[in-house]
Amino acid sequence: MKRWRESLWLVVAVPALAVVVALFVIPFFRSAVTSFTDKQGNFTLANYATVWRLYTEDIVFTIAISAVSLLIVLVIGVLVSGFIRIYGGGVVEFLFKIPLFVPFVVVGHAMRVFLAPHGLLNSALAQVGLVNLDNPPSITSVFGAGIIISLAWKNMALAILLILGAFESVGNTYLEAARNFGAGWFRQVKDVLLPMSLTSIAVAAVLIFTSMLASFSIPMMIGQGQGPQMVMIDVYYRIVQHTDYGVANALGVVSYLTASGAAIYYLRSVTKKG
Repeated sequence: MKRWRESLWLVVAVPALAVVVALFVIPFFRSAVTSFTDKQGNFTLANYATVWRLYTEDIVFTIAISAVSLLIVLVIGVLVSGFIRIYGGGVVEFLFKIPLFVPFVVVGHAMRVFLAPHGLLNSALAQVGLVNLDNPPSITSVFGAGIIISLAWKNMALAILLILGAFESVGNTYLEAARNFGAGWFRQVKDVLLPMSLTSIAVAAVLIFTSMLASFSIPMMIGQGQGPQMVMIDVYYRIVQHTDYGVANALGVVSYLTASGAAIYYLRSVTKKG
């Protein structure tokens, strides 16, 4: 009976495994092979030398943008999820989950209009005398601030969805005990909910971080035309402008390796929980 159940589970898992192999494993190995191949099909390390020479700053920039955005998402997500868990808040939860249903392209366009030098934000600040519209500041030009704000806003909904689920799994008895000792909502979040949900929050952080590393539409619409760029923008231009699939795939492999540490932690966490 046990073998029959195991065989049945294997049959059920085959379609999902086939999709993973077809859409991820095979393309990844083809990408890796191409990254070590020149246009004549010969083995070469020149593609990675080009990545090192031209795109090291962009890789660091991508990691930094993703890390800062993730930090903002986690801080706000933990505080909002803790507030909802302790006090409830259907309206608050609904408002913070709206970005989950907004496409990345729409977010990019909306933030470009909102954060532009003569956009809605500066226009609103000008009404109270904080900004001079004759010489308005450009928020998007300050260390990718526009990209950080956009990525944080877009991923906030997913973070709250995952973190709130983890907080909901913490029993009320722990919170009641903390309240009996005089803990307010912040102390309940910091000393009870957060420590008991660290693994789930770490898994959420991994998923969000890897998603940010692969961002394309938002950086494309909001990023500056000069200075460091997100790696996916570099991949796009290497293919479209240079028809250089070798360097483009080398950049892709570097991105895979950048995310691999986070992915390994995710898989280990899931395995332990299972």
